[in-house]
Formats: sequence, structure tokens, C-alpha cells
Amino acid sequence: MTGSSQSASTGWPQNPLGDAGNGIVHIGVGAFHRAHQAVYTQQAMQAAGGDWRIIGVTPRSTDIADQLNAQDGAFCVVVRNPAGDECQTIHTISHVLAAAREPEAVFDALCDPAIRIVTLTVTEKAYGIDRQTMKVSSDHPAIAHDLAHPGQPTGVIGILTEALRRRRDMGHAPFTCLCCDNLPENGAVLRAGMVDFASRLDADLGDWIAQNVHFPSSMVDRITPASTDATYETVRAMTGHDDACAVETEPFSQWVIEDDFPIGRPAWEKAGVLMVDDVRPYEHMKLRMLNGSHSLIAYLGQLAGYKYVRDVMADEDCAKLVRHHMDAAAATLTPLAELDFADYANDLVARFCNPAIAHETRQIAMDGTEKLPQRLLAPALEAANAGSDMSSFALAVAMWMAYVHKLVAEGQGDRISDPRKDEIATALSEAQNADAVYERLVALPGLFTPALLAHEPWQPAVTNWLTVILNDGVLAAVRKQIAA
Repeated sequence: MTGSSQSASTGWPQNPLGDAGNGIVHIGVGAFHRAHQAVYTQQAMQAAGGDWRIIGVTPRSTDIADQLNAQDGAFCVVVRNPAGDECQTIHTISHVLAAAREPEAVFDALCDPAIRIVTLTVTEKAYGIDRQTMKVSSDHPAIAHDLAHPGQPTGVIGILTEALRRRRDMGHAPFTCLCCDNLPENGAVLRAGMVDFASRLDADLGDWIAQNVHFPSSMVDRITPASTDATYETVRAMTGHDDACAVETEPFSQWVIEDDFPIGRPAWEKAGVLMVDDVRPYEHMKLRMLNGSHSLIAYLGQLAGYKYVRDVMADEDCAKLVRHHMDAAAATLTPLAELDFADYANDLVARFCNPAIAHETRQIAMDGTEKLPQRLLAPALEAANAGSDMSSFALAVAMWMAYVHKLVAEGQGDRISDPRKDEIATALSEAQNADAVYERLVALPGLFTPALLAHEPWQPAVTNWLTVILNDGVLAAVRKQIAA
């Protein structure tokens, strides 16, 4: 990892990017962006120059904007390595705007011709796009508000659409929209949602976006746990100063981008980004092998009382189950000449076992209804159609069902961190056994595809695992699976 190194005696180092200008607006200045895209962009600028500094935008929060602006956009990234921690300062972010407080300043930035790319990490649920129909959901709060008040949008789709409308009317070329959230074919999803949203307001605007705006897809990967007091203490010890915006992460980092930027981009390839014609094979690999395993680990950990991913992996039986799931996921993938799936699985296991990374299973367990379709349900259907073993996918889904059922049964339905938590809590309010839990959850509209539910072995596969978990505990199910 290259960048501005620090020592306990030097404090904040000099900005290596000099007086470089802004070329990117990033919406969603959370920990992942700061540990991933911001790092890559700094490395690309150090290697090849260019005016590609980032104006950050926070859609709702004002705290991170105030904190980063107080530090002139600089922050530290702590890389947790078993061999010892590393710390670098990132200067890519020039400043941050809080959309809730200064919406017109956000539009001024988005409409500046110097801004050629808008990148996004706002989580899957923030877009308000129904992946079944590839249209915006009118019942999504931000979408509903922004359709009614298009000139004062609060959601990311509304903000981007209004900015593009203004750029069109000013005669400026549209910026390229680069989604960096864990959505399959995220560029195509974002494009479809924005064209649909804009067309509901103005058919001509929808057509203009469809014909002129580019939406490359991307695949991102870097484990970034929530910052803790230990993060801030590490930075203080290594640099001699406080950093309220410090993030910690693992040594591994990956970014694959569809190379479709008609008005320019940073030289990301010089920072190790893989620029490709088609991201889909890579994102399927990551979503199914890494993210799918992560979801399994999250629900397993929450049911078994394991706080961190590393705790799950320290259990020999659980580690075997996770590797078994990776193999099952790999069997649903199209081979890649550049990557061996067995080697990739070995790397994943090593990353998950990293004792220096405190990644909470509770954090990964969030937003299950947004994550299950691409991580577990899609490969389950492909395995079913191919006549392959789908037991690992059925077990992982049963763990999710047992997890949300447990919270509801204990009167803690409010602790379900999911955009559909109220639906889940209502559905499970009187579900007492595995069959009832299954029937209520698969009835949630749009979550489980009819094709999967129509596959005859699917229901008994899930309910049998769910019965074991509810009656004997999740670790009994783990042992049963790895013994099969």
C-alpha cells in the first residue's frame, strides 16, 4: 500500500497531491469509500497525475462532513495485518458537502463541468430500485418524496436525475455514474432505475439520460470493519495526533471496473484496478463466494454467539462449513482464465481468519432481504436447475430465517436491521415452527423467485435445516452438514 507514510513523531504529513483539482463527486463518504476508492484514486494520481480529487457528499449525516472538513479532507487508513499494522494518510477528498444542510452546494458541485465522474457507495437499499422489474419503487420513501418534489430531492436517484437535468439545460456533458455498491450488474441497475425515474417526470429527460449518460459496472472488495476506539488509539500511537475519521481495513483490496468513461477517468489501472470489458463474471464470483459466505458466517455467528468473523473461523467445524459453501458457490460460476476459484477460496479463508480484523457478524447480518437474492438465492436456483447440490444454500437461508425468527420470538424485532423489518416482524409474530417460519418468509413479496419456490426439493431442504437449528441449535446443523 503506497501513500503518505506516518510515524509517531511527524503527525499529519504533507499532501502529496499538491494543488490538483477536483474531478469526482462521491456520494456516501462512509468507511468503505475512505478505505477503498479514495485510496485507489490517490495512488492513481500519484502515479499519473490529473485533476481527480474528490468532493464528498453525505446524503443525510452532517457529522462526517464536519469532521472531514475540520481535517481538510485528510484521514488515516490503518491496515490490520497479522505481521503488524500500517498507517497511511489519504488526501484525495478535498472537502465534503452535507446534502441535508446545503443542497444547492451539492448541485453546484455536480453541475461543475470539471466533475466528470460521480461514484456512489450508499448501500443497496438506498437506491429504491426493484431488481425484479428494474424500475424504481414508488413506495420507497426517498423515491416517493423525489417524484413529488423533483426540484428538492433527498434520495440518490432524485439527486442524480436533477443534477443531470441541470447539466443538460446548461449544455454541459453528463458525468459518468459509477456505482460501487454490492448490486449485481450495478451499472445496468442504476441506469434502468434512473431512466425510469426521469421518464416519470419528463419523457424527454428519460430519453436523454438513456442515450447520453454512461453507467459502467464495477466490483469492489475490501473488508472494512466499523471503526472503534482501538482504531483511533492506533492512529494516535502511530501518528501522534487524533483523527476522528480514521478507518481500518485488511491488506487485501480489489476493484474491477467496466472501462466506459467517455469524458475521462483517473489512471486507476496504475493503482492495481482491473479495467475490463465485462465485470459480470468477477462480480458473480465475489457475490457468491465472498459475500455469500459472509452472509452465512453472519447468521451463523449471530445464532452461535460469535461476535466476529474471526471467531466463527476459529471454530474448526464452522471453518469447514464456510469452505464447503465457497466450493458450492464456485460450482455455479463461469470459469475465469485469470483466476483459479480454489486459490480465491483459499485467499478468502485466510482473510476471514485474520486475527487483526474485528469484523462484527452483526454488521454483516444487516439488510438480509437486500442481500439474499444475489448472494444465496440466485446460485441456489442455478444449482437446482443443474441438478447440483444446493444444501449449502438451503442451510444458509435457513440460518437467516432462524436469525430473524429468534429476534422476533424474543421480542426484539426492532433489532432486525433490514428495510423490511416491519414486514418480517409482522409475518413471524405467530410463527412457532419451521414450516410456519418458512411459509411466512417466502411469502414476502419479491424476495424469493417463483422458479426457486417451484423447485420441489427446495422447501424440504430449507425446513429440514431450520428444524435442526430451532430444535438443536445452529452448531448441530453445522456438524450435520460437514459430515454429509
